Amino acid sequence: QVQLVESGGGLVQPGGSLRLACIVSGVTLDHYTVGWFRQAPGKEREGVSCIDNSDGSRYYADSVKGRFTISRDNAKRTVYLQMNSLKPEDTDVYFCAADPLANVRTMCVLHRANYWGKGTLVTVSS
Repeated sequence: QVQLVESGGGLVQPGGSLRLACIVSGVTLDHYTVGWFRQAPGKEREGVSCIDNSDGSRYYADSVKGRFTISRDNAKRTVYLQMNSLKPEDTDVYFCAADPLANVRTMCVLHRANYWGKGTLVTVSS
């Protein structure tokens, strides 16, 4: 059974930082493209950042370029999202996803992923 469990969300002031983690169990993470998405009630889901399973290619949404960094540790079965210079508009529920066949664009832009986590809430507010 494949499970993705996110952690690291919380309340942070504007300009602050958070690091999200997603532990993936039930698969060999080396073979999967993984990514982070976000969505608030009434809003469309946005592909925030994705990382390839082969050459390490990365995709970032324009809204987070230069502020967020995605990384992976296959040995720990964990994907990270380092979020710096956070803004109130970054407030959302953040989900991780994994797929063995997607590339970073089909995952982050077309939202194609077989497996999804349940999300962790990030609130940016003073």
